[in-house]
Amino acid sequence: MYINNKIKVISFGEVLFDVFGEEKKIGGAPLNLALRTASYGFPVAMISAVGNDEDGKVILDYTKENALETAGIIVSPEYETGIVQVSLSERGSATYEIRFPSAWDFISVDEKIMDIVKEADVFFYGSLACRNEVSQKTLFSLLDSNDTMFKVFDVNLRKPFYTIQLLEKLMNRADFIKFNDEEILEIAAGMGFESDNLESNIKFISEKTNTKAICVTLGKHGSILLWNNQLYRHEGYPVKVADTVGAGDSFLASLIAKLLSDQNPDEALNFASAVGALVASYSGANLKIESSEIVKFLKQNAY
Repeated sequence: MYINNKIKVISFGEVLFDVFGEEKKIGGAPLNLALRTASYGFPVAMISAVGNDEDGKVILDYTKENALETAGIIVSPEYETGIVQVSLSERGSATYEIRFPSAWDFISVDEKIMDIVKEADVFFYGSLACRNEVSQKTLFSLLDSNDTMFKVFDVNLRKPFYTIQLLEKLMNRADFIKFNDEEILEIAAGMGFESDNLESNIKFISEKTNTKAICVTLGKHGSILLWNNQLYRHEGYPVKVADTVGAGDSFLASLIAKLLSDQNPDEALNFASAVGALVASYSGANLKIESSEIVKFLKQNAY
């Protein structure tokens, strides 16, 4: 399972606590991406903000313990660490109530952060961090500060925190876009394209935004990947779902890790699908998975 650990990775956006009833778990899609990527041995820096509170201290300690560079995580004296109330359906699907304002809505640029970004090879970002003007302005300035890094846009639509116009701007900056099937249909329709055919929607977004690499996840039905002008499909792995929180993030982190290590796209999709399925089969976003567990899962579920 070769992975190129010399690639320097940055993840930008929300770090927070997901609250499931009485239970709190560290999360936020960009942090989930960072943690999973770091688990493969990549040097990963997180750019975000936490409050000057106990929750912020816990997140900072946790990120350091899990090998993330934390110099880009600002401690805000004015705003509290982010909290998200998570509700799960009987099938484990999640809905979210996201507290506003939170510290991560006010991520600002300083010289230290600019230096971190200038050294980056890969830059993960999402749409939710743009709900407030301060973090949105910071994100676009960082995206424009390094033309050589591979920019990965993880679309996470959380109403009412986005517009089609904002999403177009974010897609236009990306080298790789990850959607789920509902997201790509909604966004393409908002841009004037009416079709239920996923391949047609992928082609439309690719041409409209000049993005050559796109992945669409299909829940239990797998995923579709556009890579080097070719479409690849994976049927997914059936598992008993505990919850879906973080499964897509682990899938994306694993897929990018493999693709940028020159892995065959079919093999990269297979690996990422296995990791996403394993995460979905347990509660919480940041399941620790040994490489031996992934190998065992793949062998047990070989087609």
